Amino acid sequence: MLGVNFNFLSLLSDMRSSRARLLELFTDVSCNPEMMKNAADSYFSLLQGFISSLDGSSQESKLRYIQNFKWTDTLQGQVPSAQQDAVFELISMGFNVALWYTKYASRLAGKENITEDEAKEVHRSLKTAAGIFKHLKESHIPKLITPAEKGRDLEARLLEAYVVQCQAEAQEVTIARAIELKHAPGLIAALAYETANFYQKADPLVPLSLPLPLCFSGSAYCYHGQTLLASDKCGEAIRSLQEAEKFYAKAEVLCKEYGETKGPGPTVRPSGHLFFRKLGSLVTNTLEKCQRENGFIYFQKIPTEAPQLELKANYGLVEPVPFEFPPTSAQWTPETLAAFDLTKRPKDDSTKPKAEDAVKPVREPDIKPQKDTGCSVA
Repeated sequence: MLGVNFNFLSLLSDMRSSRARLLELFTDVSCNPEMMKNAADSYFSLLQGFISSLDGSSQESKLRYIQNFKWTDTLQGQVPSAQQDAVFELISMGFNVALWYTKYASRLAGKENITEDEAKEVHRSLKTAAGIFKHLKESHIPKLITPAEKGRDLEARLLEAYVVQCQAEAQEVTIARAIELKHAPGLIAALAYETANFYQKADPLVPLSLPLPLCFSGSAYCYHGQTLLASDKCGEAIRSLQEAEKFYAKAEVLCKEYGETKGPGPTVRPSGHLFFRKLGSLVTNTLEKCQRENGFIYFQKIPTEAPQLELKANYGLVEPVPFEFPPTSAQWTPETLAAFDLTKRPKDDSTKPKAEDAVKPVREPDIKPQKDTGCSVA
């Protein structure tokens, strides 16, 4: 064993075990954010030695292209993507960490009688996921020598959709909290309006004609109508509620179509979501109240045009939690770097995926929430 670099062997062993541990946690229902962060930081700090120069300069590591990595994509079945590039591994593993946070949020949100602390954890997890997706898109996707093909998980357009979707779903938590605490209808209307805009931003990126923008537009008009009624503008309030009713009816149609759509993902039925069901009753009841009040007290003319929503929420807007990968592990030294034999790197043609090399995706646990959370990302 004379001349063996034991630090080198230890580093390789730690990389294998930390990677295996992280993959294991992706499907471990007992995993929590602290466990996930510790495991992710452990692996990423070791992987950084394959990407960044040890001298702190902007030069890349000579090991960046020494290893071939393969990952299956969400919508591509068993046909893997492969790149001989450690940055590809960094982004792919980071993508899965972000996806884990969305699934963790979905599991919590699906519990019966969710507590205030759990609601905060859902909110925080979605913002964390948004921050990771955003960091990958802006700081690491541009570094790939081979950009992701259309429809692959690492396509910049899809990552942007994930960012916007996570922000929108986190804002749903904010709205639910505002409704629960009976905050001013004007604030709720503004938050709903901003959330509808979030979902509308995601639609051109991944056109799915989801009912969510319509649903939150209807919610915005509903609560705006309450604000108008409180200001003795009953006629305008009725017109606003009529607009809410139109949006809700359109959303109902899309909900039915979406629930019957077949695809590789799990079946989500937005029409069964508690928020959606409550909104329908709220719109109907509030409109009937406004019409009664107008018939007894106000006798105001109902405008032909719906009010223009120019709402801006000053509170409760969601921003992604800033994310950075950890620095290179102290286990990396010039001696361990020198121990790598670059003459044995794989051939370039090994990056081309073959049918017989299909990589089976990590099996996800069969976790069924106790109720429909409405979470689309997870």
